[in-house]
Amino acid sequence: MNILRLFYTIKHMKLKQVFFRLKKSIVSPKNPHVIPYNVRYIGTNWQYFTFYSNNNIVDNEFEFLNKRHIVTDWNQEDIEKLWLYNLHYFDYLQSKNIYNDKKLYLINDWILNNPYSIGNGWEPYPTSLRIVNWIKFSFKNQISKEVLDSLSLQSHSLYFNLEYHLLGNHLFANAKALIFSGTYFCGDNASLWLAKGLSILDSELPEQILNDGGNFELSPMYHQTFLVDMLDLINLAHTYNTPELKCRLSHWEAISSKMLSWMNLMNHPDKEVSFFNDSAIGVAPSSSELYEYARLLNVSESIIEPSIVTSNFRAVHLKNSAYTIVESDNLKAILDTAKIGPDYIPGHAHADNLSFELSLFSQRIFVNSGTGEYGISKERLRQRKTAAHNTIEIDGQDSSEVWSGFRVAKRAYPLNFELNKTISDTICVQCAHDGYFRLHGKPIHRRMWTFATNRIRVVDELIGSYSKAISHLHIHPDVKITQLDSFSVSLLLLSGETIHFQSSSPITIVDTTWHPQFGLSIPNKKITFEVIKGFSEFSIHY
Repeated sequence: MNILRLFYTIKHMKLKQVFFRLKKSIVSPKNPHVIPYNVRYIGTNWQYFTFYSNNNIVDNEFEFLNKRHIVTDWNQEDIEKLWLYNLHYFDYLQSKNIYNDKKLYLINDWILNNPYSIGNGWEPYPTSLRIVNWIKFSFKNQISKEVLDSLSLQSHSLYFNLEYHLLGNHLFANAKALIFSGTYFCGDNASLWLAKGLSILDSELPEQILNDGGNFELSPMYHQTFLVDMLDLINLAHTYNTPELKCRLSHWEAISSKMLSWMNLMNHPDKEVSFFNDSAIGVAPSSSELYEYARLLNVSESIIEPSIVTSNFRAVHLKNSAYTIVESDNLKAILDTAKIGPDYIPGHAHADNLSFELSLFSQRIFVNSGTGEYGISKERLRQRKTAAHNTIEIDGQDSSEVWSGFRVAKRAYPLNFELNKTISDTICVQCAHDGYFRLHGKPIHRRMWTFATNRIRVVDELIGSYSKAISHLHIHPDVKITQLDSFSVSLLLLSGETIHFQSSSPITIVDTTWHPQFGLSIPNKKITFEVIKGFSEFSIHY
């Protein structure tokens, strides 16, 4: 055990997290019994929108995270935990490809084979998602007293086992489930669930959704998951004439409008997420699905004014989440000028400071390596490390000390951000970070991007001493790379355009892998070259 690394991991946690972690290890969860309940009258129709339409089940064979398993037990020991979580979430109840009889069979089978507190399904997070999915399903389908009994039991269990030790998206999911249950049912216990859920939501929303609309964990994937939650709450407020929801409706709509704008800025022209921190395609609903769901609820995207406009470019610096986006007719660059996320829950953070992603002619060119798995493994750790991102690695170390599956010790913070328009009508973005200041030579990494007509120039400067520094640039697998000489390569796009890349030091082309979805590993190439005497430069001509 590295005691110092553990200290720097724990020092940023909130006292609430520490207290509830200790309590969780000492106090056994309460064992509630089925309690009296009534189902509340539904005032208007729930706006049913189908996500996860590709989910399909053949007999007892399920597919999640690009892996198929024949399931013989809800807690099958030879299947990884995250995959089993997806089994217990019941997102597939929203799929059009599964008959309702099969859905009802799975609900009843879960009740029969998951006695209280036994197995993965009773952990608070899967319980939260399952409660919401079962309630949504019941809006369009008749469910039995046994299912209602189980919903009531699950809700009361969740009420006593909230994830204050984790906070973040877990606690928010807990709150959403209690709001759904507290609205769906009526009576004394339902009132407790609703009050608790709304109390958590009211305190967490100002922290978890930043003023620019971004989710504070700074993951485009989790942002879209969170946006689903907000739209579901708006849908619930329209469905029931509950005063506690109605009085919050306009506030929730305003937040969701800003979240739609943030999502649009942080997505590539292909309308899918960019790969900063833990992000992958196919986990959250797509942006097109979210826009359609928002439209059904009369929620429209708010306008984020550009920070700088030139004759060719539009640049937006998201002041709170601190990403920077530069766009033109044929270009979209997303620059990580942000910190890694909230200090007290950096579990979804990658060591990706000053990395960037770039699309040209509506095609992804430079991509971070993505997220292919969770858990504790060498591959999970590799995907979080600096070398898996489009930035500078110094002396084989990471800009932030990522370790285990979801831990960060010392972490990088951005410094001296600048966004300017030059006399020649180009856009210049500058930022530094102090992540390597912990090393012996105390180096600071500073990067400058300059966007001119048909050309991008990136200059890296390392202030301080070091032994060896490498620039890593990962190429999308659809792009064909050809080395022209020691200092330059050509990049051929599927659409036929050719991009010329040139660096200030000799280039090496390395085989690596890209992970755009969980469970998916695609061979691709990356360019590496050395930072010489504290300086490197590369240019992209298109």
